[in-house]
Amino acid sequence: MKLDQLRTGDNAVVDGVQASHADDLIARRLRDLGFVAGEPVRIVARAPLGGDPLLVSIGFTRFALRRSEAARITVSPIKSAEAAA
Repeated sequence: MKLDQLRTGDNAVVDGVQASHADDLIARRLRDLGFVAGEPVRIVARAPLGGDPLLVSIGFTRFALRRSEAARITVSPIKSAEAAA
C-alpha cells in the first residue's frame, strides 16, 4: 500500500521509498527525512478539497508531504493494538 492511500489516523510501518531513476533526489530526500524501512508512520491530517498536502507523522516529527511524494512511500498498515505495543 502507498502512504497516500492510508486513512487519516491509521498507523503503518514504512516498507521503503520507490525511486523513479538511479539519482532520484525526491526519493533520497524522503529517506533523509526518516522514511526508511521499519519506521512507524501515520497520516495526521489532510488538506480539504483534494487532500494535498498531507500532514504525516514519523517518529516524533511531522512533515507536510505532497500526495505525489507520499505515493512513493510504500507502507504496511498495522492494527491499533499493534501500534500501542
